[in-house]
Amino acid sequence: MSVEATTTPSIVQAEEKMDTAETEPSFSLNNLEDPSPSKDEEDNIQLAKNYYCRQSTGIYHIVEVIQQRTNPRFNAIEYYVHYKGLNRRLDEWVDASRIDCNRKVPDGGNPLTNPDDPDNRMTRKQKRMHDEINHVEPTFADMDPATAAMEKEHEQLTKVKYIVKVLVGEYLIDTWYFSPYPDQYGKQSQLYICEYCFNYMKLAGTYLKHLDECHLRQPPGNEIYRNANISVFEVDGKKQKIYCQNLCLFAKLFLDHKTLYYETEGFHFYVMTEVDRNGAHVVGYFSKEKVSAYGNNLACILVPPPFQRKGYGNFLISFSYELSKIEGTVGSPEKPLSDLGKLSYRSYWTYVILDILGNVSSAFTIEDLSRMTSIDSHDIISSLQLLNMIKYWKGMHVICVTQKNLDEAIHSKHFKHPRLPVDSRCIKWHPHPK
Repeated sequence: MSVEATTTPSIVQAEEKMDTAETEPSFSLNNLEDPSPSKDEEDNIQLAKNYYCRQSTGIYHIVEVIQQRTNPRFNAIEYYVHYKGLNRRLDEWVDASRIDCNRKVPDGGNPLTNPDDPDNRMTRKQKRMHDEINHVEPTFADMDPATAAMEKEHEQLTKVKYIVKVLVGEYLIDTWYFSPYPDQYGKQSQLYICEYCFNYMKLAGTYLKHLDECHLRQPPGNEIYRNANISVFEVDGKKQKIYCQNLCLFAKLFLDHKTLYYETEGFHFYVMTEVDRNGAHVVGYFSKEKVSAYGNNLACILVPPPFQRKGYGNFLISFSYELSKIEGTVGSPEKPLSDLGKLSYRSYWTYVILDILGNVSSAFTIEDLSRMTSIDSHDIISSLQLLNMIKYWKGMHVICVTQKNLDEAIHSKHFKHPRLPVDSRCIKWHPHPK
């Protein structure tokens, strides 16, 4: 692939400013106008305190101020804020003009408030819609003590997200979470990442030079699936350690609870790509332990934001179960799942189960379903409970399906035909010896 085919205007502009870029840190702001907050506003804002902050939607929300830094472009202080009660992917750097220091934050008050609503209230429907849109997470009080302790420790270690954007191929992507890139890279506001080897760079000039020198055009592993322009490669985390480490660091920018960064030897990575004349472009992947003590058939899954809502997540989940079928085993994803992971798995399990229930007339058990699909029985039970198709009778779970509730389920939002089904005939793979 030529450098010209990959170069974007932002890279060219950065290349022209190489003399200053070598010494100045890079900051990327959505608002290019000088925010010009007053000195009094900056002096009044304190770390670890709660304030009302204006979101990009114009809605005010209670935030905790976690960190501050100086933006050299405007010589102004920016504050890293966490929107209370919302997923941490919404955390961001804001200037002082978006923080209201004069409004008192009530103890235990509703974190969401519209500036035009003096009563600061939401109806049940509004709150339900708000929670769904913003992926509101349970509080520590909702968790058991052990889980709450682990969550608090994790939050402290990954509290501040310095890398705000990454340029990968032709996509400039807003990041969601902290990722433990080495210090000289981890404190940059933007990184340049090669879409083929996932090597990461601080400067546009270095990135352009790398594009000219990198000869990798597909994941460094065995192609085990090809159907039209979709390919899947199996990459050994031990044989291709640097590639897998780079892939994991990139994935952590979009996954909150990912803990695998550098110890990749015990995993295989199944990398999904779109193939064109320039090469195989990564659109998602999942990792899998070579030997799982808990029978997990998937450890981590990622579809980067530019490739979401195309059916790739469902494809990767389905592919993991196709491998389990070839192995003759029953599998389940490693827990906990992210909020998006839960939605994806629930959609896959529901479709597979309802498809069987709608086409098989004979009676069968949960264990039969598990053997037919390679889905763990606990996941089948939880899916059937959501569909109201299971009852607990005389100490055991019994599938209870009528034509009426089957028809209702098939026409409900839970039943979605896969946009990109896996063709098992195209899989060229054999189980690895344990």
